Amino acid sequence: MKSLPVYNNQGVQVEEILLDQKIFDGKIHKAVLAQVMLMYQTNRRSGTASTKTRAYVAGGGKKPWRQKGTGRARAGSIRSPLWRKGGIVFGPHPRDYSYTMSKKVRDLALKSMLNDKVQGEKIKVLNEWALDEAKTKKVAAILRALGINEKVLIILEGTGMPVERAARNLDKVKLTTAQQTNAYDLLLSNYLVLSKKAFEELMVRLKQVVG
Repeated sequence: MKSLPVYNNQGVQVEEILLDQKIFDGKIHKAVLAQVMLMYQTNRRSGTASTKTRAYVAGGGKKPWRQKGTGRARAGSIRSPLWRKGGIVFGPHPRDYSYTMSKKVRDLALKSMLNDKVQGEKIKVLNEWALDEAKTKKVAAILRALGINEKVLIILEGTGMPVERAARNLDKVKLTTAQQTNAYDLLLSNYLVLSKKAFEELMVRLKQVVG
């Protein structure tokens, strides 16, 4: 049965935790990952691009010149798309690009990303965040002890913890909770660091996917 080492704050292994074979089955559903990643990226689009049609361009209340006798082409308004500074035809307008997928599909993508991290040995489990005060240098020291100097996602078991205030100043660190963790955050991070308690909470959440 597969297992993960558990470290203390000095980077020393103190125990192991067994992995649920139903969750860590080695399967990476690439099609599901692609769909879910596209959803997260699309939902980040602001959709604020906007152009003015001839109905919204200023001016144009008067016919530029008379219909006949000038030798020029007929013109009814300077707001015509044919004119410089006229209206835009088929231009973009504000819209909402966001859409959602079922929680089961999103959690399946998360399960796939966790399997990928385990296969790449990119998950570090701590027995606990033993911080007596919220100091950034202490979190940085823990990450160094774990051999991490890349982008890392730290999963907490809750909010308001000292590590949350201490780690938010580190530029390569992103913080989340076990209930808010998603596949997109895992994809953008090279490493995953979480406490034993947060790992257990995450497993409870994913057990709903495998039944």
